Amino acid sequence: MLEMRFPTIPNLSNCNVRLKELSSNGKWQELLCHHHEIQKSGLKLTDPTAFPPILKACSTLRSSAFGRAVHGGLIKTGFESCTSVANSAMDFYVKTGELGSALCVFNGMRSRDGVSWNIVVCGCLDQGDLEQGLWWFNNARAYADGFQFQPNNSTLVLVIQACRRLRDKCEGLIVHGYVIRGGFSFVSSVQNSLLSLYAEEGDMDSAQNVFDEMRERDVISWSVMIGGFVRCEEALIGMQMFRRMVAELGIEPDGVTMVSVLKACTNLKDLTMGQSIHGLVICRGLDCDMFVGNSLIDMYSKCSDADSAFKVFGAMPQRNKVSWNSILSGFVFNEKRLEALSLFFSMGDEGIEADEVTLVNVLQTSEHLGLIHCKSVHCVTIRQGYESNELLLNSLMDAYAKCNDVELAWKLFREMKKRDVVSWSNMIGGFASCGRPDEAIAVFNEMMRLQGQNQKPNEITIINLFDACSASAELNRSKWAHGIAIRRGLAAQVAVGTAIVDMYSKCGAIGESRKAFGQILEKNVVSWSAMIAAYGMNGLGHEALALLAEMKLYGLKPNAVTILSVLSACSHGGLVEEGLSLFNSMVQDHGIEQRLEHYTCVVDMLARAGKLVMAMEFIKKIPESFMAARTSNAWGALLSACRSYRNSKVGFEAASRVLELEPENSAGYLLASSIYAANGLWVDAASMRRLVKERRVSVVAGYSLVHAGNKACRFVAGDGNSHSKSVSPSHGNMHSMLELLHACMNKTGNRNIVDDFDLIE
Repeated sequence: MLEMRFPTIPNLSNCNVRLKELSSNGKWQELLCHHHEIQKSGLKLTDPTAFPPILKACSTLRSSAFGRAVHGGLIKTGFESCTSVANSAMDFYVKTGELGSALCVFNGMRSRDGVSWNIVVCGCLDQGDLEQGLWWFNNARAYADGFQFQPNNSTLVLVIQACRRLRDKCEGLIVHGYVIRGGFSFVSSVQNSLLSLYAEEGDMDSAQNVFDEMRERDVISWSVMIGGFVRCEEALIGMQMFRRMVAELGIEPDGVTMVSVLKACTNLKDLTMGQSIHGLVICRGLDCDMFVGNSLIDMYSKCSDADSAFKVFGAMPQRNKVSWNSILSGFVFNEKRLEALSLFFSMGDEGIEADEVTLVNVLQTSEHLGLIHCKSVHCVTIRQGYESNELLLNSLMDAYAKCNDVELAWKLFREMKKRDVVSWSNMIGGFASCGRPDEAIAVFNEMMRLQGQNQKPNEITIINLFDACSASAELNRSKWAHGIAIRRGLAAQVAVGTAIVDMYSKCGAIGESRKAFGQILEKNVVSWSAMIAAYGMNGLGHEALALLAEMKLYGLKPNAVTILSVLSACSHGGLVEEGLSLFNSMVQDHGIEQRLEHYTCVVDMLARAGKLVMAMEFIKKIPESFMAARTSNAWGALLSACRSYRNSKVGFEAASRVLELEPENSAGYLLASSIYAANGLWVDAASMRRLVKERRVSVVAGYSLVHAGNKACRFVAGDGNSHSKSVSPSHGNMHSMLELLHACMNKTGNRNIVDDFDLIE
């Protein structure tokens, strides 16, 4: 750089003119070469105004060493005492990342002006030292060497941004007041920064006030407001603002605007509007924006259009890891598990390394793809050094539990160096879902014993505890868990209250369910559906139908789950005509399309009522749009009824369908064997039993629970001693259990036996 040669320098006056000329033209390299020639000629610059351009050239070219040398020369000659020269030296140090040196210059200045303070404040904020930057700003306002401090627009913008990033709304309000007093209220950049401050704090009323006061609103102003409303779950207002911005005012949206609007479509689940916005994105040429592309993938995925999401992904000119994770999450969300797995392998082929978000998404397919798949992801986790990542470890625990290998989940849990409330909740839920309620409750008690700041039970923990109590079907345990929820102040939450309703119903305490339902302050459709399901589970079909009618009176519209609960209630209550009427009126009266679950429930209802031929004909009318493999539950319900009603003709066909559709399910083989045996076809019955062993189909034995006092006694088919694990030693055999039963019957005179024994099959 310094090898260039200039003509002989005539005098200092021309030198200064040349330096200023090169500075105004932005020829920084030539300027430094010219300064070098001046030094070589032996001339000494005596005009202080010549040095700021030299220091600016050093900062622009990031020539730190040369700049420090220039500054050293200024100190020797005494020119640093000049305020403008010191300001330039500070600016040089700030821009080359040497904030400490800049502050040393500032502290050594004899006289400071507004530029000096602005450089220090901006320097701290630019370097990311937000708290120190705000401290210097407040100092400048309080004490500024006898003159009125006037921050420039850039300083105010940085100060407001610092308040936003520090989530310090109180300081932001103080700065806002200063902005108003200082006459900066109508500076667009300052107003937009204030909008961002309030919008990110969720204070849309204050943001709206600032927005209404603005004389000129640009695309940034509108984008901040739209994004703020969307984040505050006011997506409809955000969409209305967008329509006004584009249609009425003709302001052209940018990529940031589109990202917010697409998020609004996602929140509203409005696929039609999302497609329209996609068209606008293409017309505006914003489809090349990677952030917009990622938002389109998310919108289509959350609106259940995974195919369109994948088309957007394939058309993106540039993709980052967020793009891959978004489409992967979309496939998982839409239950396209094989496609998700294929995409995961494609990431490796294209050199994209999976991160913790990728692996968490893949783990969500483990429940359906099996334990081996879960272990494979675990291996990747270890190889890539994520074994200490809490999010990933919690997801692994959950995946192992859902794959019915709770022992592996427990091993992972015990090896965790740090456990949070999610870890404890996952472990409690894992034991509960695997039919081990005692272990689940033991984990909860251990959590309570060791509870600290990061492991206080939350809503999910309590709901998982309720699941464990439901699995044990012990009423006293359920009341204990209910008491914990009340003491923790969680029982009033609608999700917890709904779980309490479900827990009591599974214990057969329908009265307690109804009482808990009445205590839910703000009932939603899930709460009503849970109470309807509780009635159905306990054979109270008429009550379930009455509750559906009551729900409508409160202005709540039933959903597909609600209707399924009512149909199940009709099935268990033998209300065939009412159930068929409800099924046939689903679309017309409630606007709900029939799903496979509804068809299956109707088949079960007809089969339970002994209308076996009618049930078989109904199965054959199930639309072809449902996969044939997924109709196995309907055929299974029919097969079970055929055994009960000893109908071999229908039973043989149902058995063949069940075995064809679910060759790994033991229930089909055992039911078929029973039907063959009932008809004296002992060879065929034995053949079914033999197939179970040959195909290594795992058999889950049926069981009954009998509550005696405070104990739940489990009787497993084929195991005469199974109950001994659940009762006290004095009742450790069948003989003593029968004696207890007779004692209770004698005591109650055969009346209200249910108070002592609740039979749950």
